[in-house]
Amino acid sequence: MFHRSRFLTLTVLLMGLSNIQAASAAPESGGDDDEAQRFVSDHVTRIRPLEQAAALAWWNANVTGKDEDFAAKEAAQNQLDAALADRPRFSALKTLKEGRIADSALKRQIEVLYLSYLEKQVDPALLRKMTAKANAIEKAFNAYRATVDRREMTDSAVRKVLKESDDQARRKAVWEASKAVGATVEADLKALVALRNEAAHSLGFKNYHAMQLHLNEQSQEHVLTLFDELDALTRAPFHAAKAEIDTKLAANFGLNVADLRPWHYHDPFFQETPAVFKTDLDEAYAKADILELCRTFYAGIGLPIEDVISRSDLYEKPGKSPHAFCIDIDREGDVRVLANIVPNEYWMGTMLHELGHSVYSSKNIPRELPYVLRTEAHILTTEGVAMMFEKFSKDADWLQQMGVKLADPRGFDEAGARMRQNKLLIFSRWCQVMLRFEKGLYENPDQDLNRLWWDLVEKYQEIRRPDGRNAPDYASKIHIVSAPAYYHNYMMGELFAAQVHHTIAREVLQGVDPSKASYVGNPAVGRFLKERLFGPGRSLTWDDLTRHVTGQSLNPKAFALDFQSH
Repeated sequence: MFHRSRFLTLTVLLMGLSNIQAASAAPESGGDDDEAQRFVSDHVTRIRPLEQAAALAWWNANVTGKDEDFAAKEAAQNQLDAALADRPRFSALKTLKEGRIADSALKRQIEVLYLSYLEKQVDPALLRKMTAKANAIEKAFNAYRATVDRREMTDSAVRKVLKESDDQARRKAVWEASKAVGATVEADLKALVALRNEAAHSLGFKNYHAMQLHLNEQSQEHVLTLFDELDALTRAPFHAAKAEIDTKLAANFGLNVADLRPWHYHDPFFQETPAVFKTDLDEAYAKADILELCRTFYAGIGLPIEDVISRSDLYEKPGKSPHAFCIDIDREGDVRVLANIVPNEYWMGTMLHELGHSVYSSKNIPRELPYVLRTEAHILTTEGVAMMFEKFSKDADWLQQMGVKLADPRGFDEAGARMRQNKLLIFSRWCQVMLRFEKGLYENPDQDLNRLWWDLVEKYQEIRRPDGRNAPDYASKIHIVSAPAYYHNYMMGELFAAQVHHTIAREVLQGVDPSKASYVGNPAVGRFLKERLFGPGRSLTWDDLTRHVTGQSLNPKAFALDFQSH
């Protein structure tokens, strides 16, 4: 977690980037430009230290889980929010946004800052309440461990049982225990939703979900249209893939397909591919050094991550967040990853993903870019880059090129290819649930949310709800608390990843079949990414960057080819 025009040649890109940098350093003389430059300079002077302090406090709280660190996190966020909530400054910013600014980079900085300040133009007391409530829920998630037979289980232990156990009673107990955090946070989450909607209404938005998309330069209408297209594209192939998976699962458990329930799948939300094929992908990683594989791979494509690893916290310990994320602390190269590595394919993919975020950060975004623009173009573009790298964990050719010996390379390749195909389909349907649930949550938070959740799960994932269950299972998904109205960007990131990968296969790897494209030991891949994708930072919107890198607007064509090619 955390984080465009027709194709331009590299020469034009570098010229354009140089122009951005030169214009930012010496904006044209003029009333609006001069005033805009003063505003930006003052903003960076005042806000930059607060952003860095908030990021560091957020990191510390998630690493330690200590009460004092969560209190410091909340205090740092409140201080940053208060600075961005300054109404006279926002009024001046709004005037600048509506004025005439000749310098394009300066104009873009004002646009980006306007969205940052807009979100905070609510009652300061309300902002503090939202921060306190979200902080309390995140703390509860960090502290929570599924407990079965009076024994606490880590998130990895839960996944291991769901992936390996043939004891159906134990599977059910572990699955239910993993969901029990929902009941713990349900009341606070509903209160937080009400506070978020109150803030959105005060700013003229119909609800918080619509506001969040607007702040991220998206619209509900456009995102829903794209997801409707994805629904139509994936419905039939997903149904066929799931029928095959269900047949294998049912046979493994000695059940009829109609008797399968959520705990028969191999992760708590059915957002990943069950390991039902002949070859166990985890065997390849049982003795592998996941961290060393990541070091070698990223260094080999010209994107070394040794400094990121040196700052990171990568293994399980009490109180620490059980999840994984990457964070850029200062936009000066202090980039870190939190993880809980165990030697299996899930964590190989996760580490490729999180370290993929790390290379698309201030490590490789040019320092010459203004501070305001020295970050990824959008959350969907950084998710896309991370997902593009993540997929190699299921690729036999990648593993063998990385020096990992496979007992059955052909079997791994066949199983991995099928799992990659199914992962695309399964994840796309899971994202449908998340997008549509969050939209419904903020549109009508007083409805029966448990029913809404399971209605969507049954419709899009074809998973039958547990008989007689009425529990807040939706509240056990941490993203609904800590990254609201964010999840659809994972799916849009998958589309972005497919388009970028196809472009690399075509332009960097001399037209190789994208399904066979390997990046191992090829620094040209890293150069392409640094120059074409990372280089503009946030000087381009996400849609402009997509066109700039791939020559097309974001669309599902390359994604469709990927899940049809295996």
